[in-house]
Amino acid sequence: GDWLLVCSVILWAHTAHGCPDKCHCHKASKTADCKNRGFTEIPARLPPEIQILQLQNNRIWRINQNAFTATPFLKILDLSNNSLSSVAPGAFQKLRYLQVLNLTRNLIHYIENKTFSFLPRLKELDLSSNSIIRLPETFGNSTGNITLLSVKHNKLQKMERILLESLPNLKVVLFKDNPWQCYCNIFGLKLWLESFLYRDYLSLYQRCGACGSTGRPETDGLHFAGIRTLQDSWKTILAMQGHNYFGLFFFFSLFSRAGCEPKARPRPASLRHAIGTVVITGVVCGVVCLMMLAAAVYGCAYAAIAAKYHSERLGPGTEHGAPKGKEPPGGSSA
Repeated sequence: GDWLLVCSVILWAHTAHGCPDKCHCHKASKTADCKNRGFTEIPARLPPEIQILQLQNNRIWRINQNAFTATPFLKILDLSNNSLSSVAPGAFQKLRYLQVLNLTRNLIHYIENKTFSFLPRLKELDLSSNSIIRLPETFGNSTGNITLLSVKHNKLQKMERILLESLPNLKVVLFKDNPWQCYCNIFGLKLWLESFLYRDYLSLYQRCGACGSTGRPETDGLHFAGIRTLQDSWKTILAMQGHNYFGLFFFFSLFSRAGCEPKARPRPASLRHAIGTVVITGVVCGVVCLMMLAAAVYGCAYAAIAAKYHSERLGPGTEHGAPKGKEPPGGSSA
């Protein structure tokens, strides 16, 4: 009986901490190679000590909230070329040691707020080659250590400045091949890019072909700038098209805020309106003048009548202020 119990425990331990049937696990490199295996979800029974999990080129379409509970020491997670259409907030919250997350070539349409919360060691986030139409205002709590962000080959039309400002350690940004709307709604992005360029980076400008001509002089002339860091020891930056150096694409707008302010539409001159305005002004001024003249005549007439009345009462028949032929009140005959 004891021998059977020991064998059961050993078998359970091997099963619980073994490697999935379709994967190859390497203890020395602490890697689980599960790519090209036809998985539709994150495989179970992964060794808890692995630090690299390769799941690219499968058919994974969702990530459960507790999918990585058994692998808390992951540092590199590759989920590229799968069928993910969305990523649930908190799907990666157990991976506190994760440094590289690759979600390229999926079907992701949008990223929710705080999707990548509780990833304090995350440095590289690759969201390229998806169908993302919008990004949140924040990726989540404790994502301030991200140094590389790639959103190239998506469907982004604008990007919130507050998102980029929440990534103070960002050194590499890949923005190219998005249908950016080159209007004033990307002015915040333009300001952030100017401050980004100011921080000891080498810039090289190239004509922006993605924006094209908008028919508006204040937004035509947008440029891409290729940026190459001067101090990065890791070379994970993609090569720029048509050049022999490494770099990255993103906007650099040359228009000013004054050009973005809404301009008042000039009104066409109208002779009829001008004549009407002059006539109305003349009528109003004439009425006011007549009223003032009437008031003056009334005042003068009233003053003349009052003066005549007082002159009649105080005529030559009065002596010492009393009327002639009358005695003062209270007087008696001599």
